Amino acid sequence: MSSKHSSSSNRPTDKTSRANKTSTEEQANSADVPIGEKPEAALYLVATPIGNMGDITDRAKKILAAADLIACEDTRVTRKLAQAFGFTAPLIAYHEHNADKVRPILIEKVKKGNVVALVSDAGTPLISDPGYKLANTAVEEGIGLTSIPGASAPITALILSGLPTDRFFFNGFLPNKTGARSKALKELTTIPSTLIFFESTHRLAGSLADMAAVLGNRPAAVTRELTKMFEEVRRGPLQELADHYQEAGNPKGEIVVVVGPPATEVTELSEDDLDTQIKDALEHNTLRDAAALVSTATGLPKKKVYQRALDLSKNK
Repeated sequence: MSSKHSSSSNRPTDKTSRANKTSTEEQANSADVPIGEKPEAALYLVATPIGNMGDITDRAKKILAAADLIACEDTRVTRKLAQAFGFTAPLIAYHEHNADKVRPILIEKVKKGNVVALVSDAGTPLISDPGYKLANTAVEEGIGLTSIPGASAPITALILSGLPTDRFFFNGFLPNKTGARSKALKELTTIPSTLIFFESTHRLAGSLADMAAVLGNRPAAVTRELTKMFEEVRRGPLQELADHYQEAGNPKGEIVVVVGPPATEVTELSEDDLDTQIKDALEHNTLRDAAALVSTATGLPKKKVYQRALDLSKNK
């Protein structure tokens, strides 16, 4: 983010701040809402629980209780949250199908002195939803904008996966169909980071198989029902996970898939293992692309992999 847009000029300030507070104290408390006092008019991006209701923060409860309007993906989902904690603000749906129409309404509400909260169905808003356009408009219009942080499914899945956390790339949902999905995965093959995906239960086995074919048989984790009673994390190589869910059938619940980064050193592979990876890659790719993908996944020289792929294709 450039310094031009990292300014705190859009951040609402706490009218109760005392003059003798240090700048650090003011920054730390500028979005706190004293009990019984109305927060400043602004757009508040409020994280909500991803499963366990106990994960809602005190700040989130204060803002949602004081809000004049709560914008949400699905009013039916957010109404359950509101009923659980006694939030009484009107709910308005804001999603990809009506965002262009509703966005000006929300911005105008803030301009008129209202507290508007944006929530997603679960977790942190703007992550894989149209909220970023609303936040961007708030910045352009110069109205108050701040975040009330909390639960996030991608981050929770990442830290539970057992995979490297120092660098990661969140991709959201992959395309539905195998061809488009494989094409999208090809664009990710050389990213030197752990990859994070959302996935639907009925597509899980197919997506894992495509990941194994395109990315290579990397270590991965399938996380399910995070923070809920039946939370599950299944770890293993991509192909092993694909085989498991192909046999076990579609699991229940919300799913996040975490995939390890590409190999940085040459991986010791048997000839049979190398042949298997090449054959899997050849199912959806040209000879040249298959060799490049397997080379990236294993760390083996591209020339060596290409020659082996050429030999295998001739012996079909």
